[in-house]
Amino acid sequence: MIAKLLRNVVDRVKPPFEKDGKLSWLHSTFDAFETFLFTPDSTTRRGAHIRDSIDLKRTMIVVVVALVPALLFGMYNVGLQHFRAVGDPASAAALWPCFWYGFVRVLPLILVSYIVGLGIEFAFAQARGHEVNEGFLVTGMLVPLIMPIDVPLWMVAVAVAFAVIIGKEVFGGTGMNVFNPALLARAFVFFSYTSFISGDRVWIRGAGKGGEYIDGFSGATPLGQIGENAQQALTDAPVWDWIVGTIPGSIGETSLIAILIGAAVLLFTGVASWRVMFSVFAGGLVMGLVFNAIGGSPYMDMPAYYHLLLGGFAFGAVFMATDPVTAAQTNAGKLIVGFLIGLLAVLIRVVNPGYPEGMMLAILFMNAMAPLVDHVVVGANVRRRLKPAKR
Repeated sequence: MIAKLLRNVVDRVKPPFEKDGKLSWLHSTFDAFETFLFTPDSTTRRGAHIRDSIDLKRTMIVVVVALVPALLFGMYNVGLQHFRAVGDPASAAALWPCFWYGFVRVLPLILVSYIVGLGIEFAFAQARGHEVNEGFLVTGMLVPLIMPIDVPLWMVAVAVAFAVIIGKEVFGGTGMNVFNPALLARAFVFFSYTSFISGDRVWIRGAGKGGEYIDGFSGATPLGQIGENAQQALTDAPVWDWIVGTIPGSIGETSLIAILIGAAVLLFTGVASWRVMFSVFAGGLVMGLVFNAIGGSPYMDMPAYYHLLLGGFAFGAVFMATDPVTAAQTNAGKLIVGFLIGLLAVLIRVVNPGYPEGMMLAILFMNAMAPLVDHVVVGANVRRRLKPAKR
């Protein structure tokens, strides 16, 4: 009944936005809101094609839903790390103060990400007379989750603008981009404003009076600590804390449990490929075992599975590497690209201890290589199928 009533309202206000209507120049904007409310009856002709009973918007919304556990825990962890940093154990032990503090601090990042990104998407759609791309429904949520909580809002806005314009629109929009836009936003901040996304004390919001931490508190992530003192890193944050996620880090990347809940949603709905997820973890584990055999540094000597728990490895494997646009399209290609992402992520971490996080660079590099991998796989399949015909 409500849906029918809403449909009637939309139909009544729709004529001015149609071709030759007074507001026809806003057709793309109106169409975006209409297709958000109701499943369109059209078929995609360019970009990403979803051959299913749901359209691209609904697919993107499933990914956003899968991100919710990581988002909610990230909000809680922001508050937890803050109260630990300022020496308020009573608040740190309470769920609501931690969550509310994190909610208030994370919400502006999300709003800036969506306002800037969608504003640019709508502007490009209006200028080109195209439909509004749906991909930013996910990108707008991913960008805040892979940022430190204390990153300035203006920096997020500039990074999002760079990712949308340079990473998507110059290639033609959703379905045409070569690189994952959310990772491009993080890469922009990393290479342009390195001090805001690296170092040992950039992961805690509002530390103490005058910006000071209490004595004995370290804001370093476990991944950063291991390079200096592996045993101390284990003492400060046991492995169970790494799994739960009560450690410093980017907003949505710390909790393995929350990330795996999201992975289950993506796999159950068929939105993400299990081949990519499995192969990324397999590649990271294999590379870690190789370094265990070699030894010689804290990163080489630590158990191989630690790499799967720390930093953005799990988050990247579940939500970034599985991006259907920038990942490989063939089944064999998904396994190859995923394996190489995991392998390169650990390789970068160990070989370059000055940058103890390799997931971002590994995924971006394999985004560029994925078409080549697919080309080789398709060529091999064609040659194999032609062999019997020659006999």
